[in-house]
Amino acid sequence: MHACSKGGGGLCDAATIESNPRTIWSRDSRCSASWSACRSDLSRTRRWTAHEERREAERRVGESAAPAGPESLIERGLDRNNIVAVHTGECWDPGERSKPATRAQAIEALRQQVPACTKCRPDTALGFEDQALRSVPRCVVM
Repeated sequence: MHACSKGGGGLCDAATIESNPRTIWSRDSRCSASWSACRSDLSRTRRWTAHEERREAERRVGESAAPAGPESLIERGLDRNNIVAVHTGECWDPGERSKPATRAQAIEALRQQVPACTKCRPDTALGFEDQALRSVPRCVVM
């Protein structure tokens, strides 16, 4: 029941409203408006889904096409001459003064007793699990 203009502003029921041709929103127009809103929401959702699928595909292509990072990193000291540590390329804590290094450079640094990072363990990744595998320093004073 709602207020209507019939009978001096009294209340009328839904049947009266639907039978009145002057009613602004008939049942058909209300259904039509609802369907229109649903179609609009559905098309917006489909556009959003297509956009997200494109973004995901672009991300996957970008990841596969990205160049591989360095295999090893060598961290230098403040004077840039001393080597402070050897890291793997995926180390999460390489230090600010780390530079990319080849596998051979990392192995040579480990052989010269440069400490391996305790977080990423490049000595294990390069096959230096045991300290006995490291050679003695090249400069031996007798």
